[in-house]
Formats: sequence, C-alpha cells, structure tokens
Amino acid sequence: MSARPPVGRARAHATIDPVASKRGKQTVRDMFLSMLVITAVAGVVYIFIPHDDKADPIKAVDYRVELATARRAAPYPVAAPAGLPEGWKPTSVSYEGHNGAGWHLGYLDPEDRYVAVEQSTTPAKKYVPAVSQDAKNTGRTRDVSGQAWEVWKGPKYDALVLHAEGVTTVVTGSAPTERLVEMAAALETAPEASPDPSTASAAAS
Repeated sequence: MSARPPVGRARAHATIDPVASKRGKQTVRDMFLSMLVITAVAGVVYIFIPHDDKADPIKAVDYRVELATARRAAPYPVAAPAGLPEGWKPTSVSYEGHNGAGWHLGYLDPEDRYVAVEQSTTPAKKYVPAVSQDAKNTGRTRDVSGQAWEVWKGPKYDALVLHAEGVTTVVTGSAPTERLVEMAAALETAPEASPDPSTASAAAS
C-alpha cells in the first residue's frame, strides 16, 4: 500500500525570491552595458589613432651584407640584379655554404608576383626541379643578353635556366616569362678585382 500525505498538510512548492530575481536581471543588464561601453571605446580608439589599412605587410629586405658574404664564400660568381625598374621588391635572401652552396634571392615583381634567383653547384637534373616546383624542360631556349637560357614550364612556377661551368643559375617563380626574362637580363656577378697599381707598375718595369 502506497503512503499518502497526511490529510490537511499542504505540499511544499518552490518559491522564487523576488529580490534574487531582481539582482539577476540587474547583473545581466550591467554586463550588457559594460560590453556596449567597451565596444564604444574601441571604436573611438580605432577612429582617432592613426593607422594605415593599405600598409604593405611584406617588407623589403636589404641583402647587401648577405650578397657580399656569399660572393666571398661561394665557389662560383654569385648573381644579383642591378638596375631593375621601380616596383621590384626584394623579400628574401639566403646562402648555404654546404649542400651545393646554394644562393637564393627572392623578389616580388611590380604586380606582386614571385620571382627568385637560385644558384647552386648541385647537379642541374636534381636542382632545377627542386627550386622550380617540378617545372619541366621544354627543349626551347630564350636569348637573354646574348646567352641561351633553357625555358622550363611547370604547374606552379616557370623557369629560365642557365648552365655554366660548376654552377646552375635558375630564375623562377609565379610571374610570367617576360618578368623572368627581365630579371635574368638584370643579373650581374661580382666584378673582377682591379689589379694593385703597385704590382702593375712593378710588372711593367
């Protein structure tokens, strides 16, 4: 037999404290007002503190020290561009004195497309596909400043490749071929050291 509550005794009912309810509503309201104030302050700071929405996040690098170091250390003439038109921006540079003595110089062209100069003593068959993102030799050549550069094409990068004694030079990137040609045409190596005047005079005498 189930137990029944004593006759005449009222069952307990949950009650809501009106004071606690009011405090809860005030807390939610205060939080909401605080968020509005913070948002308003942030908006004022954004408006009145100078900022440049069009600032270029990619900074140009000064590679003169790295270039001088590479030209002293590399077993081949290290190439770098001279006289590029306005709008070209150097963005990366490195020289590895081991594993093929690799020289890398990265640029963005005036349309912000990537162009890199890569040099190494690593065998070209292995080196060129590695730095050109698996580009393939088309069998064609392009004359640039009197030199025949191989034309390579790839799914990501195209490339111009120049073979010389002991070194392979690659100009590669996502830029169109004409930009690669522009970079290749601008490349210069370190000028030969001029003879010591005293040595030259002694030889002449």
